[in-house]
Amino acid sequence: MTTPIPLSALGSPLMALRIFADEFRHLPAPCVSVSTVYPNLLELSFHDDLDGFETWCEALRIPSRNVSHGVQGGGRTRVLKAETSYSGGRVRLIGYARIPVSDGERSWAEVTP
Repeated sequence: MTTPIPLSALGSPLMALRIFADEFRHLPAPCVSVSTVYPNLLELSFHDDLDGFETWCEALRIPSRNVSHGVQGGGRTRVLKAETSYSGGRVRLIGYARIPVSDGERSWAEVTP
């Protein structure tokens, strides 16, 4: 059995979150994740809100050239990712958005019995 890490090990992402709650309280609220698996990382995710993702990128001064783009879910979900350093740790932004299905296509839900 491994020794659990103390709450103080999450200091960098929790401090960043505290600063964000003060400085950026007017911005769209993301889903927030802090984990003992990656104790130096604050993850902010935006589901069906790429405008929120971009607003946070601008607030954190992440240049658009540092944003990666991908797809998942069989090409049905767009994923944007960006990272930056903040308050002694890393901040990762992730934006998810559905890719519209064209009229000629059907979703898996429609063809699965």
